[in-house]
Amino acid sequence: MRPDNNGDGQEEGIDVPYEEIRPEVLRHLIQEFVSRDGADWGETGCTLEDKVEQVLGQLRQKKAKVVFDLQTQTANIVVRR
Repeated sequence: MRPDNNGDGQEEGIDVPYEEIRPEVLRHLIQEFVSRDGADWGETGCTLEDKVEQVLGQLRQKKAKVVFDLQTQTANIVVRR
């Protein structure tokens, strides 16, 4: 794990390898993440489970990562740069 800096020296969070997160906790984190905007995935022909699998795929492909914010004590999923 390494701190991510936003360029001004302040720490934003620590990368957490998704493989080190218990599968049920990771699934819950992803479900919370994809449901934040309140979208009804059924209207687009996509289920919540479909979106969870898409995000899990992005984590596996290293297109996204889990970051733990030390100040707020919360985890988030962000796009890798």
